[in-house]
Amino acid sequence: MSDCIVGATGKVETPMRTALEALAEGTVCYLGHTTPIPIENCYATPATLGPDRLAAAVAAHFLSRQRNHGEPAPALVVDAGTAITYDFVSADGKYLGGNISPGMSMRFRALHEFTARLPLVGPGEEKPAKGIAMGTTTETAIRNGVLVGIHNEIEGYIREFVLKYPNLLIFFTGGNLFDFEETLKSRIFAEKLLVLQGLDIILRHIKTLK
Repeated sequence: MSDCIVGATGKVETPMRTALEALAEGTVCYLGHTTPIPIENCYATPATLGPDRLAAAVAAHFLSRQRNHGEPAPALVVDAGTAITYDFVSADGKYLGGNISPGMSMRFRALHEFTARLPLVGPGEEKPAKGIAMGTTTETAIRNGVLVGIHNEIEGYIREFVLKYPNLLIFFTGGNLFDFEETLKSRIFAEKLLVLQGLDIILRHIKTLK
């Protein structure tokens, strides 16, 4: 391994640091709020911003040029994992913040754990329902409530951002994928490795500063 960069949402303990630094032939960089990055971080509390969100935002900004014929474009990152995060980068490369919402599994678990009788269910194998889908059993009611709720939440964010930024591009990452309306699909790009791409861009940027 040569130079490498580590982005961890939790603390990287000393044994892990020692192991990484023993494997690396070059420098090991730990992404944090003081790490130089190729966009401007305008978050009011940069020390609390997850490095995964920051790396995804960096990748989205650079990929927006490729997806927009070389011209910069505003980018919204939707990361649907344990939590659903929304992060926005302006066309001129300013990270302007984002929101955090409970993810799919978290919503299913919350309905089970914080109520007396609701069962723990999962998304099932069928595609998430679209529109107003009404459950005919408690399980389908929970499943539709969670999946339709997430789907409408994400589409709502996209529509509001598109109203303000007509040339907006959306980068979708994370483990949970949803099927969106045809009118939105042309501006949505699925990038499963978005965070890793961002880490690579940041590492290359750091090297240019040496």
